Amino acid sequence: MARNNTRTLAALALCTVAGAGLVGCEGEVPGLDPSPAADASARETGEDLFTGTRKITVKDRSVNVSCSGKPAEGRPTVVLLHGGGDDLTKMAGLQKTLSADGRVCSYDRLGAGASDRPAGPQDYDAVGKTLTGVIEKVAGDGPVVLAGHSMGGLIAARYAPDHQDKVKGLVLLDATSPTAGADLKNRIPESATGPAGELRAQSLAVFEGQNPEQLVFADGEVRSAGDIPVRVIQHGQQYLGAVPEYGPGLEEDWTKGQKAWLALSGNSELSTAKNSGHYIHADEPKVAVEAIEGVTEQAAG
Repeated sequence: MARNNTRTLAALALCTVAGAGLVGCEGEVPGLDPSPAADASARETGEDLFTGTRKITVKDRSVNVSCSGKPAEGRPTVVLLHGGGDDLTKMAGLQKTLSADGRVCSYDRLGAGASDRPAGPQDYDAVGKTLTGVIEKVAGDGPVVLAGHSMGGLIAARYAPDHQDKVKGLVLLDATSPTAGADLKNRIPESATGPAGELRAQSLAVFEGQNPEQLVFADGEVRSAGDIPVRVIQHGQQYLGAVPEYGPGLEEDWTKGQKAWLALSGNSELSTAKNSGHYIHADEPKVAVEAIEGVTEQAAG
């Protein structure tokens, strides 16, 4: 395999297996509006809630936030979490569609988009504190539904069990596995060379914090978030199968990880977006929209 093809394969796998992007994970996602807010200036809608794009301060760090739609009585605010290596613009099309029925917000995590860089390595507790600050600003005292893609799904799933007072529903769009590090080590041996060896080395570096958000991935058991509605959606186009020799096994591990997330709730379901790669909300936006709207309606009921 030519070296440029090797790099392309490694970059693709880093965006998907690791769920945190390096070079090659950024750029436009087809079909999405690169501007998440029709009005870039914040407009007050009552109380402390706002629409448009605004910088807020969370623990002395500036966080870029975008909100659309009007609050609906009894309906949770939907908070979208982008994947690793991306920013809130990747959720723009989804946010625009969902905002027709209620309030929807997204934000750049520290190290992403227009937000500040983190002060140093982050763990799930650290990124969770930033998420808490965002939720307090965009939802006030009201409940939220979290919908996360890839690394964003991992963060949402780790956050929900400790915040059951606020999080009333979850949608995980091809979320990174709760045991991604161990899965990769077990699947691709340290002795592997070529594309697989490069994939292993670079992915493990990402897990150790060498990613834009400096998040250190920690494998662990899936903890319960109560009986909230949870919808787990996995990709149907098996692009990980392109990794020579280990591709089918990587796909098996990915599916195993999606099934593991079902332990988040007694009211959880797993489905497959048959025509989607990793970016389900871009490849099959209707699937993502229906899942988020369904969870939000259940949470409001």
